[in-house]
Amino acid sequence: MLKQQLQQKLQQKLSPQQIQLIRLLELPTIELEERVKHELEENPALEEGKEAEEFEGMEAEDTNEDSAVDISLGDYLTEDDIPDYKLREMSERSERKEDVPFSIGESLQEALLQQLGLRELDETQMKIAEYIIGNLDDDGYLRRDLAAIADDLVFQAGQDVDEKGIESILYVIQDFEPAGIGARNLQECLLLQLDRRTKTPAVTLAIRLLSDYFDDFTRKHYDKILRGLSVDESALKAAIQEITSLNPKPGSSWGSSLETAMNLVIPDFIVEAHNGELILSMNSRGVPDLHINREYAEMFQDYVGNKANQTSEMRDAVQFVKQKLDSAQWFIEAIKQRQETLRRTMEVIILLQQEFFFTGDDASLRPMILKDVAEKTGYDISTISRVSNSKYVQTNFGVYPLKYFFSESMQTDTGEEISTREVKKIMKEHIEAEDKRKPLTDEELAKILKEKGYIIARRTVAKYREQLGIPVARLRKEI
Repeated sequence: MLKQQLQQKLQQKLSPQQIQLIRLLELPTIELEERVKHELEENPALEEGKEAEEFEGMEAEDTNEDSAVDISLGDYLTEDDIPDYKLREMSERSERKEDVPFSIGESLQEALLQQLGLRELDETQMKIAEYIIGNLDDDGYLRRDLAAIADDLVFQAGQDVDEKGIESILYVIQDFEPAGIGARNLQECLLLQLDRRTKTPAVTLAIRLLSDYFDDFTRKHYDKILRGLSVDESALKAAIQEITSLNPKPGSSWGSSLETAMNLVIPDFIVEAHNGELILSMNSRGVPDLHINREYAEMFQDYVGNKANQTSEMRDAVQFVKQKLDSAQWFIEAIKQRQETLRRTMEVIILLQQEFFFTGDDASLRPMILKDVAEKTGYDISTISRVSNSKYVQTNFGVYPLKYFFSESMQTDTGEEISTREVKKIMKEHIEAEDKRKPLTDEELAKILKEKGYIIARRTVAKYREQLGIPVARLRKEI
């Protein structure tokens, strides 16, 4: 037996404009530039640049009561058609530093292909080499199995080559610059670099160490290595110095076209300390002046003002135009709101961390969480989180991610509230000054902090150490 029930629920749904804004808030400057370009290409009703003159036309009314298109020319031709995205500076100074230029150099693959052209290889070998180069990752490693590459060559390039044939071509590539390129793991990468060095006693010992005791070396089991190689500590130390001078990521210093550009840090904000005041400006890269296409607006005016044009065919065409105009208007408004949201958020961060922007001293950073900024801006915490994600600010002391200014608070034994960043700084200083033969354990660090008035558990010390990217005491040990 079927039962019918009435249920009343309260649901909150996001409008298309809100969804548009949320997505734009999350984008860093360089991705926003690509997003604007894409919108300009997809929507002919949206144009870049300032209009030569303001469109003259009275707001028209749709006199056709039967029209299915609910339009008004005034919806698209207002003073907001040419929005001003230039951020107001705190001191009302003229705008500055609108763009932070960068250049993209030659990619790793391009450099390797140039070197490949200098080798005498037949057509088949050349195709294999090109395929191997195309499979190198950004660090310069070949992470794929040779068997998988052999299968790909058969199905994609029609080249039936066994693993030994592929490996012989890989050896050719491993002879290219930079040293270590084409390695299949870290051990092979380091050995390839050592093979090119003059065979001094330290280099020879380093090769033996990596070849026979690589796992022990990564775990810093130096006592076992000393016994196995039958050498003294000074010789082992010299060999380790040779190894630590090598580059574990030989391809990382090369550009990789668009992906490299996406990974570059482009500051969204610029904060300058000048004559006792802080000046805030925004990087306008990727945020051009946008306005509604005049021809599309005139098409509306002609339709609304001329009853003779209000045919069913014309209504279909105008409906399409209206859709594009709506989309363009939504995008312009979303960009405008994005810039305003970013500006207000950054102003509050400057207000709360004012001392840091004047001095650049990490110790001057006060405890600050997302909620603190949300309360002062009036935005939701999720909005502040989206703004602070992947955004950077250029200061007199360097470029910092916005997340850098957020930290939790803790109390000292005297009840004073301090930032956890200050505790991490003290931990880092003691770790850098420790005896590397006997590194400080997490428990010992907790005792040191307790003596300074910071009551922190050992597990909290471990968490802070991991956040600083510092390994455990055993892996910090040196001879």
